[in-house]
Amino acid sequence: MTVYIAHRGSKEREAVKAIHAQVFIEEQHCPYELEWDKYEEISRYVLGSVDGEPMAAARWRMLAYRQRPAAMLERFSVLRDYRGKGYGKALVSWVIEDARRAGFGEYVLHAQLHFEDFFRSLGFQSVGEPFEEVGIPHIRMVRCDGGPCKEG
Repeated sequence: MTVYIAHRGSKEREAVKAIHAQVFIEEQHCPYELEWDKYEEISRYVLGSVDGEPMAAARWRMLAYRQRPAAMLERFSVLRDYRGKGYGKALVSWVIEDARRAGFGEYVLHAQLHFEDFFRSLGFQSVGEPFEEVGIPHIRMVRCDGGPCKEG
C-alpha cells in the first residue's frame, strides 16, 4: 500500500471523500450531514492505494487532551474488498508516524466498539466507558510513545 497526503482540492482528497462516503454513509448508514464537519479545514487527510487504486483513507488533527496537545486520529476506512489483508494496521501505523513527525507523542481516537481489540493490538488503551457517536457504540482509546499513558 502506498499512502499519500490528500491536500484540499486534489484528486486524492476527492478519493478520500468517496471512500468515506462508501464506508460511513453507504455501509454504516451515518448521516451525510455528519460526515463532513467543522474539522475539515484543520485536519490532515491521507489516502491509501494499492496498484494505483484508492482503497483506504483517514485523517488526523490536533486537539487538547488532558490539557496537552495530542493527535486525534479519525475516520479510518478501508474499502470492503481490501479488508482483512493488513491494510488497516498499515494505515494506522502510517498516520501515527505522520503525527509523530509533526511533534506529537500522544494519540487519541474514538474506536467503534467492535474495533477495540484491533486498536488495542496497535498499542492503544481504552479510557472511560463506551458512548454512542452517530448511533454507533464507541470507546475512547489513547496511545503514548514510550508505553502506557501517564495521568496528569
